[in-house]
Amino acid sequence: MVDGDFIARRILLTNDDGIDAPGLATLVEIAATLAPEIWVVAPERDQSGTSHALSLHDPLRVSERGERRYGVSGTPGDCVVMGVRHLMADQPPDLILSGVNRGANLGMETVFSGTVGAAMTGLLLGIPSIALSQLFTRDQPVRWETARALAPSVIRAMSRLDWARDACLNINFPDRPPAEAGGPVLTSQGAGLLGGASITARTDPRNGAYHWLSLTRSSTTDDEGTETEAVLSGKISITPLRFERTDQGVLGRMRAAPARS
Repeated sequence: MVDGDFIARRILLTNDDGIDAPGLATLVEIAATLAPEIWVVAPERDQSGTSHALSLHDPLRVSERGERRYGVSGTPGDCVVMGVRHLMADQPPDLILSGVNRGANLGMETVFSGTVGAAMTGLLLGIPSIALSQLFTRDQPVRWETARALAPSVIRAMSRLDWARDACLNINFPDRPPAEAGGPVLTSQGAGLLGGASITARTDPRNGAYHWLSLTRSSTTDDEGTETEAVLSGKISITPLRFERTDQGVLGRMRAAPARS
């Protein structure tokens, strides 16, 4: 690898599955093909579902896990801020990569995703940011090799397009071997497969009540042109996401409704 092949000088990596997650190890391999200097700043434990959360009321503790590798006692968003504004303050990253998440982040699920939340935090700080996720089938091994093989070329292609000032990218890889995966397609968010949330109540051995919250998902496909439709058909979906989420249709109906006293 020669310097001319790199697309960045230094890349900051994070995730929401935790610093010891296999998806992060996969991301390190991906990033090594894109930049000569890689920094890892990731949560000490699994932070799935923490979305864009920042720890404003608790101190953050940082543990050094190796050269340019740090664990943080907070959320993925905390890790991005810690990396950009503290650990790399003298020379901020040129690119932030979040993932590779164990499981796709599609549609409404992107609102709750810590993987996407980290990329959105990077957008807030003015750093080009990309979230990467690998779809998998329950009770089957995760095809990390698909993201590992295909992500470098996809990220290189995206680095040549104009998006980083206004959005972060949400990239999902299909549950297919690399040779059987379709090419990358630009998609819209769509509704996704998230169907809701539920609570399971249980009793521990000391007769104390406890509860598990879980997400429910549907098996239906989404509209044509959405990330869900693309990934389920074997393609790589690439969706630009932004903070602005105003529903213009609903806003228009509300403004047009008769005023009530």
